[in-house]
Amino acid sequence: MTDIKTLIKNLHPLETKVLLKYGLKDELTSERLEKELGYKEGHANQAFSWLSGKQLLAEIARTPHTYYELTDFGKSCAKNGTAEERIISYLKDNGSHTLPEIAQALAIENKDVGSAFGALSKEGILDMDAAKKVCYTGKPLPERISICASLIKKAVDSPENKLESTSLSKQELDVMAGLTKKRGVSETPFRTIERETVTYKLTNTFNQVVDALKQAGVTGNEIGELTPSLLSSGDWRKGTFRGYNINVPPARIIPGRTNPYVQFLESVKDKLCSLGFQEFDGPLVETEFWNGDALFMPQFHAARDIHDVYRIKNPTHAKFIEEPYLSNVAAVHRNGGNSGSRGWNYQFDNEFTRRLIMRSQGTVLSAHQLHKAEIPGKYFGIARCFRYDKVDATHLSDFYQTEGIVLGENVNLRTLLGFLRMFAVEIAGASEVKYVPGYFPFTEPSIEVHIKHPKLGWFELGGSGIFRPEVTKAMGVDVPVLAWGIGIDRMALMALGLNDLRELFSEDIEKVRLRKAKF
Repeated sequence: MTDIKTLIKNLHPLETKVLLKYGLKDELTSERLEKELGYKEGHANQAFSWLSGKQLLAEIARTPHTYYELTDFGKSCAKNGTAEERIISYLKDNGSHTLPEIAQALAIENKDVGSAFGALSKEGILDMDAAKKVCYTGKPLPERISICASLIKKAVDSPENKLESTSLSKQELDVMAGLTKKRGVSETPFRTIERETVTYKLTNTFNQVVDALKQAGVTGNEIGELTPSLLSSGDWRKGTFRGYNINVPPARIIPGRTNPYVQFLESVKDKLCSLGFQEFDGPLVETEFWNGDALFMPQFHAARDIHDVYRIKNPTHAKFIEEPYLSNVAAVHRNGGNSGSRGWNYQFDNEFTRRLIMRSQGTVLSAHQLHKAEIPGKYFGIARCFRYDKVDATHLSDFYQTEGIVLGENVNLRTLLGFLRMFAVEIAGASEVKYVPGYFPFTEPSIEVHIKHPKLGWFELGGSGIFRPEVTKAMGVDVPVLAWGIGIDRMALMALGLNDLRELFSEDIEKVRLRKAKF
């Protein structure tokens, strides 16, 4: 350890106050410092980090905590009841109705009514007849509904509207799993918050430092910055100033260079352009229309939950949707329009379709491009997408996709498989590739391409298929259209020799500099 005199000169007041306040037997947490020293959480963590680096503090324990915080949506459920409770009550009082009629009567969005119906029909609580009218079967309600109501009430009555996982029974935890999400402001009653309490103790060397601080008259209240208010009031004369170490070497300055991941993205663009593709792009903020409706994703159906989206707080809705595409898509949803399909057979919601969200999938770029594309034609885009998800080695809450479409009379499934293999082998550098049948509301057939990573094993690279007529004809396109959305971040895992997506956005600049791309 550095000599004591030099050490105390370099102590920050946040560290000094901790050293002078506590002893060897004290167990320190950020909560304790916030309460007893008036620190903010960030200040407490800074003090712990600095003291640990000087070997004056040692970590002795880590205790994980999981909390479930009531969301604004949960508070609305506490006041009005959940969608399931309201739907059951409405059907008991008013008899059978269609899903859109229920949504309109209760002022609940179509997709939420659809999701609630899906869950309740599986449990035999609700049923739908040949006329697509929903009725209550009379079957006793499942216990999870009463447990859900109980959990919401508990949260309303608890401090800060939070419930700790240790206070809940196994039954309550099982129900809570379906009521909460970790990321984003989802329309779920609860939001999961994970915290960790780290406990520290001062080390044996701390006594020498405290003696030196007292001998030097250092209190931790020294002035560290001369401000205009101190000068104007004259209070600077009454205080003691912190010392400054002019011998500290300056930070190393390193010339900038291109990040390997940026180089990889540029290489993908170069390869696709060399194959005759034209690049398209679009805004990060989109409407529900282009993000889902134009892709034949029904507004009420549980399939909409495939893409959990971030909503825009202000403004909440776009002023208008371009015509004739709004009318064409609405007709396709209502009765199939000119697509030859029966559609989804519901009343299209023109208010919902204008809602603004963060783009959740790259396919929205293809939806925009269809009505202005050349035939034959090949297009691609690299789109940053946003979808709240559990972050791990192969998932991020915001990520890049390379999205593409190929239009022409003679394109077919074999053509699509050829493009998918090109992405997997030539761009990602995978040696083992397989194709898996998939489901997407806007393509038929639908295919997922999977590759094998040497460390992570098999994972999905992306989805693809041939656009359904309900998508293409509403945009005035009458030829087959191949479409794919490939996770370009995942391709980079293979191409850059990484084992975790988070490494692509590492804060460790030195580690980033050492990466060598394989392309």
